[in-house]
Amino acid sequence: MNVHNKKIIELIKKEKVVTSSEVANVLGVSWNTADKYLLELLVERKIDRIKKAGVNLWMMK
Repeated sequence: MNVHNKKIIELIKKEKVVTSSEVANVLGVSWNTADKYLLELLVERKIDRIKKAGVNLWMMK
């Protein structure tokens, strides 16, 4: 697991639910890059995603 993924996991544990934009802001990366990291974690079955009104909500499994 890379450094960004560890930061994302810590953020989700703390906040419970985050958006891709929030992750991008915390990591200091673009929305696309943050979404890529989040999708990697989703594929690894470490987090879950809910699509809601044009927003992806991310949370721990």
